[in-house]
Amino acid sequence: MFRDFAELCEKVKSTSKKTEKVALVAAFLKNLSDEELKAATTFLTGRVFPRGDPRDVNVGYSTIYKALLEVSGITPYEFQSIYLKYGDLGATAEEILSTKKPKLQQLFKKQLTILDVKNELEKLASITGKGSYDLKSAIIKGLFLDASPIEAKYIVKILTSELRIGLVEGLVEEAIASAFGLSLDKVRSKLLILNDISEVALLAKKGLLEQATLTPLRPISFMLADTAQSPAEIADYFRRQVYAEFKFDGIRSQIHKLGNKVRIFSRRLEDVTESFPDIVEAVKRLKHDLVLDGEILPFKDGKPLPFQLLQRRLHRKYLSREVLEEAPLVFFAYDLLYLDGKPLLDLDLRSRREFLEKVEMEEPLSTSEIYTVASAKEIQELFDRSKQIGFEGLVVKDPLSQYTPGRRGKHWIKLKKELDTLDVVIVAAEYGHGKRAGILSDYIFAVNDNGVLKVIGKAYSGLTDDEMLELSEKLKSLMIEDLGYRVIVKPEIVLEVAFDSIQVSDRHDSGFALRFPRIKRIRFDKSVAEIDTLDKVKEIYMRQKVKL
Repeated sequence: MFRDFAELCEKVKSTSKKTEKVALVAAFLKNLSDEELKAATTFLTGRVFPRGDPRDVNVGYSTIYKALLEVSGITPYEFQSIYLKYGDLGATAEEILSTKKPKLQQLFKKQLTILDVKNELEKLASITGKGSYDLKSAIIKGLFLDASPIEAKYIVKILTSELRIGLVEGLVEEAIASAFGLSLDKVRSKLLILNDISEVALLAKKGLLEQATLTPLRPISFMLADTAQSPAEIADYFRRQVYAEFKFDGIRSQIHKLGNKVRIFSRRLEDVTESFPDIVEAVKRLKHDLVLDGEILPFKDGKPLPFQLLQRRLHRKYLSREVLEEAPLVFFAYDLLYLDGKPLLDLDLRSRREFLEKVEMEEPLSTSEIYTVASAKEIQELFDRSKQIGFEGLVVKDPLSQYTPGRRGKHWIKLKKELDTLDVVIVAAEYGHGKRAGILSDYIFAVNDNGVLKVIGKAYSGLTDDEMLELSEKLKSLMIEDLGYRVIVKPEIVLEVAFDSIQVSDRHDSGFALRFPRIKRIRFDKSVAEIDTLDKVKEIYMRQKVKL
């Protein structure tokens, strides 16, 4: 029953001990059917659908608000007073349905199962177009009428991806390992390949997890690069010949082709296929089934164009001819992960590149140039050349390395220009003045300190007027609390910020502040899990002190 799931969530929330959380979830998972197991593990990560699944329920505050008002008969003022007490839509739904006699009644009220909830939420994702708001509201009302108050609480929390029970995805992974007698490393390594925790849980239950492998049209986590501060550091680490490539300032992309089907995934494993119809058509002409790792960027006459031209493609329901033609795009492939029925992850990079270079490509597809370097002098010369062309720097790669999904290590090392930028997440925003009146134009941002977001600054420069308007609307849809001149938002939008220096400051809870921060770009391709850490801030600060 879904009530059992809701009660599990309450128990997990009530304990601060991670071992108890894992034990509670593991015991619960053991007793579920196959389909219940898949739904429950997905719900426990705070999602309706697994990562990489392009479906979206597209249900926000207003739809849930309308459904609760119509079911309960409470006034907007009563709703607002309850919501302000909790600041949480799930808890608000629970109190409303606990204290208010339903205005509407179901003729036959049934006990909800986990699969009932799953099926109704899937219906929400299938509803689009005219009248969709009312249809979605009707489905949610139906769930509320069947649900007990505690069930309604967790239906809302799943819908809004705000589970908030102190159960990070890593603990769900531990629970799966514990429930089915597997090592945590095995569960995590296979999750990085499948990127579907429900599928991992089911295979673990059936004893088939070892068979999980890369399959076209299902994204895997990207291999990541460590950072070096100088060519000498890289040369000293490897002490032999290695590969080097230019570091592109584009969107890291994973392109999958199986028959005539093509899908493109971003770093966040979001399906961005519809944003790049020109790339898709070129991929369809390839003679192989394959999975490519590479970068999409605006590129003309041998040089990269501004990243902002690429960002105009993202998060648009319709791509006009003007948007498609304003900047020619190129996909530079620098790795091949699958070819004609064979996963290549376990091959070394040298072998993967040999296969890649045999794949015949036409514009706008291209294989990245690769160079062989060994000394600090060779690395520096290539780095200088990359800057002259307009690239970000270099990525140096071990030709003997396997492809390790989701892992950041020294098999790949990046060397970037000048002082690092930081990837931060917006946690609050303030309204501007003058021509910016009514627009959220000043952005307060944070870094990650062991799972806690710590504010490190505020920026209001670097975006175009169009970007600012788009960002303002997005932030309003993510609003958690309205303080008048300032809004607190769900931490979801990542910015890449540049700055002159870092200084110690008691103004922010991080203990640091960025001096003259400016927004380099909005990173829609990155998730909050990928933002930089307070440790990195401290590292940059210490390097800066040494230089001074």
